Amino acid sequence: MKKRTFLSSSLAAFGLIATLGTAVAAPLPADIKSGNYVIEPTHTQIGFSLLHFGFTNYNGLFSDASGTLKFNPKHLDKTKLDVSLKIDSVQTTSARLTDELKSADWFDATQFPTATFVSTTVTQTGEGEADIAGNLTIHGVTKPATLHARFIGSGVNPMDKAYTIGFEGTTTVKRSDFGVSKYVPMVGDDVTLTIAGAFEKK
Repeated sequence: MKKRTFLSSSLAAFGLIATLGTAVAAPLPADIKSGNYVIEPTHTQIGFSLLHFGFTNYNGLFSDASGTLKFNPKHLDKTKLDVSLKIDSVQTTSARLTDELKSADWFDATQFPTATFVSTTVTQTGEGEADIAGNLTIHGVTKPATLHARFIGSGVNPMDKAYTIGFEGTTTVKRSDFGVSKYVPMVGDDVTLTIAGAFEKK
């Protein structure tokens, strides 16, 4: 069996990293609302995981995401997603590593303060599931990527009374493709990003 490497979001409060490949997607409710949504940042998380020296999958997270979702449940091909996050929001269980990841040796948060994903096409792949193809920009480099997304739930948030829909999406990329290659291959090149996204209707 191949070792699986991950750079998981998506986007812990991302230690809550979902294994989407084994999860059952919820069907889209008949009354789910179409329209324009914005990311609810306090409950949107972007996690990452990668193989560390062949011993463990090491996880971390980004927060402070922003962005928009134009959602049409009856015509998913018309759906548009735009996500942005601040690189200096990165967190790990090591304060030293967290600081290193912000440095020029890694993500270089000073020169490249944001990472983005902008969708180009959305294709339904099953009940409550879709592939979201788009352009992922990290470290000033843009590459195509596809998020494998599944619907989690929808309804009125009892705390802020906003109508909210939630999705999770995952994609695996090679960090060296984006110029973040320190310690490859000892520290894994393949990284899975997982976005757990909460979106509030405008």
